[in-house]
Amino acid sequence: MLLLRNVTYSINGRKILEEINMRFKEGMSYSILGPNGAGKSTIAYILMGVIKPTGGKVLLDERDITPLSITERAKLGITLLWQEPARYDGITVEEYLTLGGKLSVDKEEVREVLEVVGLPYELYHSRFVDKSLSGGERKRVELASILLLKPKYAILDEPDSGLDITAGELIDDILDHLRRIGTTVILITHHEDIARKTEFSYFVCGGKVIRKGFSDEVVEYYKRACGKCPLLEVVSDGH
Repeated sequence: MLLLRNVTYSINGRKILEEINMRFKEGMSYSILGPNGAGKSTIAYILMGVIKPTGGKVLLDERDITPLSITERAKLGITLLWQEPARYDGITVEEYLTLGGKLSVDKEEVREVLEVVGLPYELYHSRFVDKSLSGGERKRVELASILLLKPKYAILDEPDSGLDITAGELIDDILDHLRRIGTTVILITHHEDIARKTEFSYFVCGGKVIRKGFSDEVVEYYKRACGKCPLLEVVSDGH
């Protein structure tokens, strides 16, 4: 189990997160739901080790992993899908997915994950991960890489951003695949329909957990809270 225990995070005296407590059980799907600027991505970066909390702990199976680096956490089975996909000039899609051949997978596994994210193998495996790919195509390649890694915990930061109107169906396919291989999904989103696709949700606003519970219930609370709160209109650009 992956835990955040009393996690706080501050920059120059400004508190970004305050007493965050979350737990993520093996094989389940979770969403961290909230408006833009609520602290959701900060939570993702703390889970991955991109930034360190100014207070509290990150625990994995009762082990304190707070001091561990990104690389050390990756070796423990934690991975993060960045909100903005990267570009790598001179590297093909297949080379990127297999870590230049270091990942022990066969061609059919590569074909399968590309098909799951809607990229036909024959058309994309030899394409370069550079500006010749659209932002949406690069996002799909990143999602395929998560599937191929088969992590214990997959943190997906706004996985639908930059995608077209088929994003909802794609997220369904991604979640189904990750469930089948036993991966725990932690999905960062401000979209209610995306959060509903997970089993359990945390509603975060102003750096605090406002509500937690089954996703449908939390989404309904989120809709009511956002509709009545003038502060959220400022924080989330009108959401």
